[in-house]
Amino acid sequence: MNAKTVEFPNGTRVPAVGQGTWFMGERESAFRSEVNALQQGIDLGMTLIDTAEMYADGGAERVVGEAIAGRRDKVYLVSKVYPQNAGGARAVKACEQSLHRLKTDCIDLYLLHWRGSIPLEETVLAMELLQKAGKIRQWGVSNLDTHDLDELWQVQGGQKCMTDQVLYHAASRGIEHQLLPWCRDHEMPIMAYCPLAQAGNLRQEVLHHPIMQQLARARNVSSAQIALAWVTRFDNVIAIPKAVQPDHVKENAAALNLRLNAHELALIDQAFPAPNQKTPLDIV
Repeated sequence: MNAKTVEFPNGTRVPAVGQGTWFMGERESAFRSEVNALQQGIDLGMTLIDTAEMYADGGAERVVGEAIAGRRDKVYLVSKVYPQNAGGARAVKACEQSLHRLKTDCIDLYLLHWRGSIPLEETVLAMELLQKAGKIRQWGVSNLDTHDLDELWQVQGGQKCMTDQVLYHAASRGIEHQLLPWCRDHEMPIMAYCPLAQAGNLRQEVLHHPIMQQLARARNVSSAQIALAWVTRFDNVIAIPKAVQPDHVKENAAALNLRLNAHELALIDQAFPAPNQKTPLDIV
C-alpha cells in the first residue's frame, strides 16, 4: 500500500504524516534523543518537519538544524514567525535567525504563526521579499479562521498562501463546518497540529476512548495510529504529531499506510460527533 501524501498548490507532494517539534529544545539533556527521533522519523518517511521560532525560544529550531544536517535535501522544512515579527525588517531578521538556528539557507514553507496587529498586506509583502531573496520557497498561515482567509484572499498576492495550520483532532472538529470546506474549495491543504490531542486535557479522552481502543485492538495497532489515520482520512490534511520515544516515532510513521474503512469512521463519528454549526477556532 502506498504511503499517504498531500499535494500543495504548487505541486509539491509531502507525506500526510510529518513531525512536530513543539516542546522540543527545552532541555539540554533531551537534545540528543530529540535529534535522534527526528532523524528516525526522516528515515521512516516522515520527511516534513514543522517547527517555529517560538518553540523553546528557538531551541526547537536548533534541534531540527542538528537533525537535518547532512540530509537537508530529504526534508521539507516548515517554520513559523511570531506575528509581531511578520512584517518589514523584523520579518527579514526573524527569518535569518531561524535559518541560522536551522543551519540552512532556505525554509521550504514559512508560516505566520497567528494573526497579530501587523496588517496582512505587510505580512504578504514580507513573505514575497523573503521569497525573492531565496530565504523561503513558499509561505502560509497558522491559526487563521475562514473570515481571516477571506480577508487574506483580497490582499494582493494573498492567494499564494500554501496552507493553514490549525488544531485538529477527533475531539476538536470545529474546522469541519466551514474552514476545511473553504480550504478544499480553494485547493489549499490543512496542516493539523496536536492531531493526537497532545495539548490540554483531551489526549486521554481521545486515545483511551473505548471506541478508539476497540478499533486499535481489531487492527493490531495503537489508538494513536487510529487517531492519526482518522485525521488524515481526507486527501488535503497533513498531521504533524510530535514524538521522541522510538516506538512512538515508528507508530506515527506506520500510520502513513493505515486507512480506515467506512464502518470504522462511522464509529468514530458516533464517539466524537462533529459540530452542526460554526464554532470558534480552537487554538492552543
